[in-house]
Amino acid sequence: MRLRLTQEEAAFREEMRTFFTTEIPEDVRESVRTGRHIGKDGFVRTMRAMNAAGIAVPNWPLEWGGKDWTPLQKHLWHEEMQLACVPPPLAFNAGMIGPVIAHFGTQEMKERFLPATANLDIWWAQGFSEPNAGSDLASLTTRAERDGDDWIVNGQKTWTTLGQHADWMFCLCRTDPEVKKQAGISMLLFPMDSPGVTLRPIELLDGTFEVNEVFFDNVRVPGENLVGEANQGWTQAKFLLGNERVGVAPVGATKRALATAKDHAKETGALDDPLTAARFVELENALLALELTALRVVANSSDGKPHPASSVLKLKGSELQQEVTELLVDLAGPLSLASGSTTVPEWAAHTVPTYLNFRKASIYGGSNEIQRQIIAGTILGL
Repeated sequence: MRLRLTQEEAAFREEMRTFFTTEIPEDVRESVRTGRHIGKDGFVRTMRAMNAAGIAVPNWPLEWGGKDWTPLQKHLWHEEMQLACVPPPLAFNAGMIGPVIAHFGTQEMKERFLPATANLDIWWAQGFSEPNAGSDLASLTTRAERDGDDWIVNGQKTWTTLGQHADWMFCLCRTDPEVKKQAGISMLLFPMDSPGVTLRPIELLDGTFEVNEVFFDNVRVPGENLVGEANQGWTQAKFLLGNERVGVAPVGATKRALATAKDHAKETGALDDPLTAARFVELENALLALELTALRVVANSSDGKPHPASSVLKLKGSELQQEVTELLVDLAGPLSLASGSTTVPEWAAHTVPTYLNFRKASIYGGSNEIQRQIIAGTILGL
C-alpha cells in the first residue's frame, strides 16, 4: 500500500489545514480544544463558514453542493478538521437526512430542503430510536395513519440527540402494521413546533442535556412530507445509517486528545512514571495502527462499497476514544472530581464529564457487539 501522499494530495491537505485554522471562529475551536460544549451558535457559524467555502457536504451529489473528491481527499478533509479542533458539519444534516433527500426525495423536496440543510438554516433531529426499539430499530411502534392527503403521527422517540435545537425532524413511523415489520415503515418530515409534538430533555451523567425524549400526539403531517414512497422507510434508514458510519474512526480527534494528554502529563511530571509513559506508548502505537487501517479502507473504497475493515475502525476507534478519556481522568487524579469547579485547571475539571459522555461511543453508529459479529462473519469467515 502506498503511504506517501502525492504532491497534489499534500497540497490538498495543506489547503484544508489552512482553511480550518484560519476561517473557523477561534472561540469555537477553543471550546472544542478545552472540552466545553459549543452550543447551537457554534455549530451554525462553523457549518455556514464551511458551506460558503463549498466544503460542508462533500458526500452529496455535485448539483447540491457535493465535491468530486477521492476517498483519500474526504479522509484528509475529515482528519484535518479534527486536528484543528473544528466541529464537523452537523451529522443529522450533512450525513443523514441530506443524502436521503438527495437520493429518494422529489425534485420539489430537494429544492425545498437541501440548500437550507447544507447551510444549517434548518437544524434536523433524528427520530429513530424508541424506548423498546434501539438496536432492533425495525421493532419501532410510532405509527402514522392516513387522514386524507395527510398523515397523523402518534408515539414516542427517545435519545434524540440535540433535539432541543432542532427545527425539523426526520421520523421513522409504522405505516402498515399488517406486513413484516421492516416492510411497513415510512419516513416523514415535520417541524418540531408542530401541534402535538412535545420534547423533554434527559439529563445525562455528566449533568448536560444532550439527548431528549419526544412525544407525538396526533401530529398532522402533510402528505408531501413523505420521503419517497410509503413503506420504503427501512430502505431509506439503511441508506442513512450507511452514511452515518462513514468516518466512524475519529483518528484526528483522538490524536489531538492524546497529544493534549501528553502535554498535561509533562506539565504535572506524570510522564516521568515508567508505567504512565508505557501507557502512552501503547496508545500511540494502537492509534498509528488505526490510522493505517483507515488509510487501507480509504484505498479500497473507490467502488463505493463499504470495506469490511470499516467495522474494525468503528470498534477500535471507539475503544481508543474511551481509553484516552480514561487516561485523562487518571492524569487529573483527585482534581477530576471537581467537575465544573473554577478552582482547578479547566482541563482537569472536564475530564470526568468527557469520560462519562464518551461511554456512548461504543453504541452509536452500530454497537461494538454488532461490529464484532460483522468482523467475525465478513473478515474471519466464522
